[in-house]
Amino acid sequence: MNADPKSGEADPKSGEAETRFWIVVPAAGVGKRMGTDIPKQYLEVAGKPVLQHTLERLLSVRRVAAVMVALGADDEFWPELPCSREPRVLTTVGGRERADSVLNALAALAGRAADGDWVLVHDAARLCITREDVERLMEVLEDHPVGGILALPVTDTLKEVEHGAIQGSPDRSRIWRALTPQMFRYRALREALESAAKHGLTVTDEASALELLGQSPRVVEGRPDNIKITRPEDLPLAAFYLERQCFE
Repeated sequence: MNADPKSGEADPKSGEAETRFWIVVPAAGVGKRMGTDIPKQYLEVAGKPVLQHTLERLLSVRRVAAVMVALGADDEFWPELPCSREPRVLTTVGGRERADSVLNALAALAGRAADGDWVLVHDAARLCITREDVERLMEVLEDHPVGGILALPVTDTLKEVEHGAIQGSPDRSRIWRALTPQMFRYRALREALESAAKHGLTVTDEASALELLGQSPRVVEGRPDNIKITRPEDLPLAAFYLERQCFE
């Protein structure tokens, strides 16, 4: 494991510990829908592995104390990434599901992160995340009692379908697409995920875990190019977005 950043130090002016920002990146998945022998986070896009792009973007945010990456137990690709040697990058072993990996990462941050510190969970395969979006999420939610997520309002007409037949059309004005990062307090997020696991509840993102406890996370509108690599056709699209972002 890499260098161990110190926990938040007291502000000499206030006498209180400064709230810090940590990032968790679950990267233990194998990406079965990609149909490749290499996990999708290590596929190359624009000359670099997906995960390298992602971590470079996250590490460009000055306020980030460290990034904890949850890796597969037999990950043989990680040591080859230049970012694996960055002092602000820590690693731990991930779990079977995304929520398991995030919980393992939070456990690995115990003793480093304070209960009130912010944790941003970001998908390893969202390589087009921008520094500006991460910083805006931090700024908007820094004083929020719950936290929230980057998201996008849905513009397509949606259909509820059962056995191939349309059952209804939800009001799209109330529907948003969840993106990452998703940002919550360290203790609150850990307790929410532990509660879901204890009761055998499946959560597909961190906001869902907080919602199960009756919380109402806020949405902060993100960029539409914050795509997640899921299928082979996403790779050239991500390369296009990365190139376009370089000229913004």
